[in-house]
Amino acid sequence: MKRNQSGFTLIEIAIVLVIIGLLLGGVMKGQELINSAKVKNLASDLKNTSLYIYSYQDKYRALPGDDALAASHVSTATTATTPATKIGNGLINGAFNSTTATDESFLFWQHVRLSGIAAGGTNTADLLGYIPRNTAGGVIGISNSTDTVITGASATTLKGAYIICTTGVLGKFAKQLDITMDDGVGNTGSLMAIPDVTAVATPPYAATANGNPDDATLYTVCMGV
Repeated sequence: MKRNQSGFTLIEIAIVLVIIGLLLGGVMKGQELINSAKVKNLASDLKNTSLYIYSYQDKYRALPGDDALAASHVSTATTATTPATKIGNGLINGAFNSTTATDESFLFWQHVRLSGIAAGGTNTADLLGYIPRNTAGGVIGISNSTDTVITGASATTLKGAYIICTTGVLGKFAKQLDITMDDGVGNTGSLMAIPDVTAVATPPYAATANGNPDDATLYTVCMGV
């Protein structure tokens, strides 16, 4: 007795494989677009922070955070008191990730926000709403090249009157960010990647940059401006 056997034809199998291929391609392309968007956001964070400095300077002839007349320039602003001997010295002193409410680097954000230059919370007691975060959830901060000393290739330090840092960045994004904004090498140029900084650093903070960040490891990316 003859039995009818059912199964997929070669054409049906080929169609299924094509559909699977298209789906996988779409997923990979979508992930690539998401990753690209994250890198663009990280780059914008660094560029915008730099613009905040110059916009405030242009408006008040002083540095945000370091402004000795902040309370006069901006209503309800807090004037920094630490370090006491360096207020108004033309440097943004303090750790880039400071949580001390009297530090210049911490009050930088309040000054640029109260002046209308940047958006964000101004209540320094509300750390969750006050400290800016990047797309990866890491913090964004600013310091100077004396309080944040980053050493790259051939013992060359990261140069700049201001050092802007963003933490919690995956190595694959750090590399793409460096290609986008600098020379593509993690320990040379104006942008460097260092081991991720999670705890509040006491100035001077020193670290050695990584020339080729590992894709799956978290880094703090700093830019000198």
